[in-house]
Parts: sequence; structure tokens; C-alpha cells
Amino acid sequence: MIKNVRRLAMMCALACATQANAAWPDHPITIIVPAAPGGTTDIVARLVGEKLSTALKQQVVIENRAGAGGIIGAQLVARAKNDGYTFLMGNIGPNAINYSLYKELPYKPSDFTPVTQVIMVPNILVVNAKSPYKTVADLIAAAKKEPVTVGSSGTGQSPHMSAEMFKQRTGIEATHVPYKGAGPAVAALLGSQFTFMIDNLPSSLGAIQDGKFRALAVTSAKRSPVLPDVPTMEEAGVKDMVVTAWFGLFAPAGTDMNIVNQMQQATNKIIHDGPIAERFRALGGEPGGDTPDDYAAFVERERTQWKDIVQKAGLKQE
Repeated sequence: MIKNVRRLAMMCALACATQANAAWPDHPITIIVPAAPGGTTDIVARLVGEKLSTALKQQVVIENRAGAGGIIGAQLVARAKNDGYTFLMGNIGPNAINYSLYKELPYKPSDFTPVTQVIMVPNILVVNAKSPYKTVADLIAAAKKEPVTVGSSGTGQSPHMSAEMFKQRTGIEATHVPYKGAGPAVAALLGSQFTFMIDNLPSSLGAIQDGKFRALAVTSAKRSPVLPDVPTMEEAGVKDMVVTAWFGLFAPAGTDMNIVNQMQQATNKIIHDGPIAERFRALGGEPGGDTPDDYAAFVERERTQWKDIVQKAGLKQE
């Protein structure tokens, strides 16, 4: 009799859990963007979020929490309830580079469950169109004669680390000027507040196409189809300078894997659908869609790779 009661209780609990998972989502989902509006992380989150709202039949709210190289937004998600209603649009900065760049972080890799890669993009070396630098060689020559400054979307983000790598490869010095996101950094370069920037391609593409920025080189192995006249770093004379920035979804650790898988599957379908895939390629990017396991393995490899780069650069943040 007691065994039957226990068995019945277990069956009821399982049924309730299954029903709860099947009902997900039953209220709005929040995607935290650890950067300011206008940057690639924000652009991608809003493009995907709009389609997810339709696919999941629930509102997907994009919330910008910029600052500290993505730490503020990432920390918020690491501490959020793992109920499937809070996700992070993470990227190479807070989810790979920061672990070796900062002496202490308010979160650790195990605080997150990787969901899926969303997009991968090259970075691009840009200057204000009014600047005298027409080529990478011009910029390098000037930097060896006079002080120059380099802006970025924040300490530890891939634009900052790409600039550090550029300095290593070319032997130049440049004072780093970090901003709270790509949007503010782009606005600052439009105002000629620093000399150059190596930005994620999507956030500078509009200014390039409008003739306000001059693109000197891309960090991809091959030229970008959206800017076929812009050389690669290698073509511009800078060897061993291939960098790919990436952006993807993370959930708080312990989030039900049924929910994680549903989110991955919905996102994968969206980013390979005609309109979004075309939009991603128009931004110079490639859609992802990895399974949670594959994405977790990718992120682990990226953490290891960037640890070596950070150590060689001699960088460390408090």
C-alpha cells in the first residue's frame, strides 16, 4: 500500500514537471545584452528576439546592461533564476576573454549553460573618413612617429583584444580608450575622438557604407563579401592576424535542458530562415545554430585560446 502511494506520488510529480516544461514559455522571456544599444551584440539580440517572440508565442524583451567589459550583464544572468525566462546574448568578451583577463570575476564558466551560437563575424580596422590614413601601412608609419589612440567597445571585448594583437604584430604603441559598448565607440570615432578602432564589422558597417568611416582591413582569413575591396590583414601586410568575433545565447546554470533544447531549436530555425540569414550575411556574418553540447565545447576552446593571447600581451585587469 505504502509503495503504491509512493509510486503514485512520483508519477504525479513527473506528470506535473512534464506539464510545466510543455507549458514553457507562459510569460515573457528576457534576453540580457551586456553592452550598450547599437553594437553587434544588441543588433543581433534584437533581430533574433523579434523572431523568437513569434516562434515561442511569447514576448521576448531585450534588456541592455552595459559596463565593465560585459561583466555587469553576465553577472546578472549568472545570478538569475534558472527557470528558462532569462538568457544572455553572450559574446567572446564576457564568456571567453574575461576569464583570463580579470584577476577576479563575479561569475565563472560553470554559472552558465551554453545554448547555441547565433552569429560569427570578422572585425574591421576603421578610421574616420576625414583622417589622413588611406592604408594600414599609413597608420603603422604614423604610429611609429607620433602618439595615436585606439578606441574599443570595452576592456576585454574582441575589438580591444584585436587592437592589442594588432599592436603586437606591428610593433606600434597606441593608448587604449574604452567605451561602454560599440555604439558609443562608433559615435566617438565619428567625432574623431581617437585615431582608429578594430570593431566588430556589423556595428561599423553602416558608417563605412555611408562614407563616414574608411575601412583599412578585415581580420578574416578571406575578404568579406560585403566589403570586397577591403583587404585582409595579411594582404595589408599584417601576418597572423585572423580574429573572429562570436555571439550566442547562454542560460543560467541548471536551466532545464528541455527548455535549453527548445530555445536552441527555435533559434537555429530562425537564423537559417531566409530573412534573418540574409540579414546576417548583409552584416558580414555567418549564422550558427550549434547544439548546446557543441557550443559548450566551442566556448571552452575559445577560453583556452584567448588565455594564451592575454598572457602574451601581458594584460591583467583588477
